[in-house]
Amino acid sequence: MKIATWNVNSIRTRLSHVVNWLQDHPVDVLCLQETKVVDEGFPRESFTELGYHSYTFGQKSYNGVAILTRQPLSDVCLGFAGVLGEGVLPIDEQKRVIAGVADGIRIVNLYVPNGSSVGSEKYVYKLQWLEVLHEYLKVLLASQPAQLLVCGDFNVALEDIDIYNPTGKEKEVMATPLERQALRASVLDLGLADVFRKFTPEGGHFSWWDYRQAAFRRNLGWRIDHIYLTPDLYERAIACTIDVEPRKLEQPSDHVPVTVEL
Repeated sequence: MKIATWNVNSIRTRLSHVVNWLQDHPVDVLCLQETKVVDEGFPRESFTELGYHSYTFGQKSYNGVAILTRQPLSDVCLGFAGVLGEGVLPIDEQKRVIAGVADGIRIVNLYVPNGSSVGSEKYVYKLQWLEVLHEYLKVLLASQPAQLLVCGDFNVALEDIDIYNPTGKEKEVMATPLERQALRASVLDLGLADVFRKFTPEGGHFSWWDYRQAAFRRNLGWRIDHIYLTPDLYERAIACTIDVEPRKLEQPSDHVPVTVEL
C-alpha cells in the first residue's frame, strides 16, 4: 500500500501536475493540502476518471485539505470538532484537518498553520492549534491505537538537519524551540514516529523550497512535510521517499510529494 502527501498550493492551479503525477505514481491514497477551493469547486471529475474517490474539506482561496483514494474511505471526519466536539469550532473555521479509514488504517491529513512570524497572533494560533491536535490524536489512538498514520504539511522543521542551513533559524517561524516542542508533544510523545528518518537518517533532503532567491535551484530547502506512523505501521514500512521532480515543472507548488510504502 502506498500513501502520499502533497501540499499543492491550489489544486485548480496545479491540477495537471497532480493528475500527471498520479498517472505516473498510482498511489493508493493521496493526501492534499492547501487546495484553496470550496468543496463544490473541487475538480473531483478529473480524479474520478483516474479511478479515485475524492473527500474534501475546503474553503475559498485559503487552506483546504482533501484525500484521494482508490477504495472508498470509511468513517470520514472533517475538522477537529467531529472528534472533540463543538468546543473547538473556532479552530475549525480554518479547514485544515480531514481523516478517514482505508484498509484498516486511519489516515489523518493535516495542514498545520504557518505561524507567519514569531510572536504574532498567527504564531500563537499555531501553538494553540498544535495543542488541540494533541487532544485529537489522543482520542483517535484510544479508539484505534494500532493503525494510525498522520501526514501533511506540518510547517515545522523538527530537527536542524531538516533545514539547508540551520544557523539562526531558531529565531524564525517553522524552527523555533516552541514550535518543535509543540510538534513533539502533539505527535511524537504519543508514540508515533517520523517514517522518513527510518530510511534516510542524514540531512540534505527537503520537501519545500521558497519561490524566492532561486531556492530550489540552490537547494535551499526545508523538510516540513512529514508522515508519522504508530509503531506497528512503522515496522511495516518498507520505503519513504521525497519526489523532487514536480518542483522542476513550470509554475510548480513550492512543496513536493512524500510517499510511504507499507
